[in-house]
Amino acid sequence: MKKFPDFVPPTKVSYLDRGPTLHLRRCTLQSVDDPTQEWSFEKEEIRIGSMEDNDVVISDDTVSRYHCRIVQEDSGYVLVDQRSTNGTFINKVRVREAFLKPASILSVGQSQLRFNAREEEVQIVPSRSDRCAGLIGGNPRMREIYAIIEKIAPTATTVVIDGETGTGKEVVAQAIHSLSPRSRNDLVVFDCGAVPPNLIESELFGHEKGSFTGAMMTRQGLFEQADGGTLFLDELGELPLDLQPKLLRALEQREVRRVGSTKAAKVDVRIIAATNRNLEDEVRAGRFRQDLFYRLSVVRLHLPSLRDRADDIPLLVQHFLDNGHYNRSATGQQRVREVSREAMQVLQAYPWPGNVRELVNVIERAVSFCDNDLLEVGELPDYVRTAKVPPREHNRRASTAGTGAAPIVPMSPTAPTPTPPEELLAEGVTFKDAKERWVAAFERDYILQLLRRNSGNISHAARAADIDRKYFRKLMKKYDIEAAGVDEVDDGTSAEA
Repeated sequence: MKKFPDFVPPTKVSYLDRGPTLHLRRCTLQSVDDPTQEWSFEKEEIRIGSMEDNDVVISDDTVSRYHCRIVQEDSGYVLVDQRSTNGTFINKVRVREAFLKPASILSVGQSQLRFNAREEEVQIVPSRSDRCAGLIGGNPRMREIYAIIEKIAPTATTVVIDGETGTGKEVVAQAIHSLSPRSRNDLVVFDCGAVPPNLIESELFGHEKGSFTGAMMTRQGLFEQADGGTLFLDELGELPLDLQPKLLRALEQREVRRVGSTKAAKVDVRIIAATNRNLEDEVRAGRFRQDLFYRLSVVRLHLPSLRDRADDIPLLVQHFLDNGHYNRSATGQQRVREVSREAMQVLQAYPWPGNVRELVNVIERAVSFCDNDLLEVGELPDYVRTAKVPPREHNRRASTAGTGAAPIVPMSPTAPTPTPPEELLAEGVTFKDAKERWVAAFERDYILQLLRRNSGNISHAARAADIDRKYFRKLMKKYDIEAAGVDEVDDGTSAEA
C-alpha cells in the first residue's frame, strides 16, 4: 500500500530551466465500502452531504443535507462539521473541527470515506486563449500566466504579483478572484502606499471606539470586510516594517485583533499582494521581514513589461477603442474604430515606461484629438512619436544637467527600447540604483505631463492616472513638483496653489 506523507505542502509555482512548474496539492476521498467510488479535488473547500449541490453527494438517510466540509489551509486540511444531526467522525472520534491526516477514515452518517492527500507536479503549458478574465494579450509569457491563474484560482493559495508600475497587477488579482469560489464575496483592495503609516493598522485590522484620538466609533478593518472573499494588498513593499509582524500573524493564525481590543476575531480571507519592488532586495536591505517574505511567496507571478510584449499592443489598443467610455459619442456610437498602420508602428516602437496604464492614457488623449474613425500618427503625443521628452521638460533637464539628474536620451521612432544614460551604466552602479533612477525620471516626467494636460488640476490629473489623489500628491512632493502656478479647482473645494 502506498504510504502518504503526514504533511503535503501547499500549492506553489517553481520557475525551473524547463519552464514554470506547478506543485499542486490535491486530496482524494474514496468510499470504503465501494473503492470504485472516488473523488479528487484541488480546490479550497469540499462540501459533503445529501443535497445535489454538494461536491460529494451521499445518498444516505443518516447524512444531513449539508453535513460537513473539508477546508484547505496552508498547514493542511481541516474537517468542519456543519451542525449535522448524526455527527461527523474521524477514525471513530466525533469532531466538530479537526485536522485530517492522510489515510484517515471519515464517518458521515453510515458511510465511510478514506481521505488522502498528495502533491502533483504539473508542467505549465501556455493557454491557447489570448484572454483570461480581464487580462488581454496573446504573448507566450502572458498565456503562461493565464495557465497558472486558471490552476491556482480555485485554491486558497497566497499569491504575490510583481512587475513594473502599470503592468496590470490589480487586473491579475481581479482575475484570480473572479475565477475562484470566493467570487461570490468581495475583492477588497488596499493600497499600502496611499495611506499614512499611522493609519494603516486601523485600516487593515479595525479599531475600537476611543482606542486613539479621533476614534469616535468602532470600525471594522479590511480583513473583516474581506471575510469570505479576497484581500488585495497593493504596493506591499511600502508596508512599514513595524506592521509586518501583525500582517504575518494575521496570515498564519487567520485572525485579527482590532486596535484597542483584547479579543481576536477569526477571518477567512485569501491574500493576494502586489509590489513593484524586488522583495529579495528589500529583505537584504532590512526593509522587509524575511519570515513574511517566505510566508507570502507561495505562488509568485511576474508580469512582463509592455515593451517586452509589444506584439500585444494592437490587441490592447483595439480593446480600449471598443470599450473605452471616452470613445463614445453623445449617442453612444464608437468614434474611433481603428488605428492606421503607421500609428500602430509608432505605438509598438515606443518603450512604454508606464506600461499598459500609460498606453490607456495615450489612447484616450489621442481619441480626443481625432476627427474621424481612423486614428493617425498625428493624433499621438509628440513624445510618443519621437520618443523624446517634450521641449519644456527637455529644457528643464538641460538646465539641471550638473545636478546629477539623469538626462533623457533622444530616440528614433524605430528604436525598440530606450538607451540608459552612460552614468547609469558606469562601473560601480548597481542594477537597483540604476533602475530606481530610471523609474524616478519617468515618474517625474509623467506627473508633470498629467498636470499640464489637466491645467494644474491635481484631482483631475490623479483621476486620469487612475491613482489615489493622496498618492499623487505624495509623488508631487517626492519630486518637488508644484501645480505650475495654476490654482487647483478640487471638485468644489477651495483652490490651492
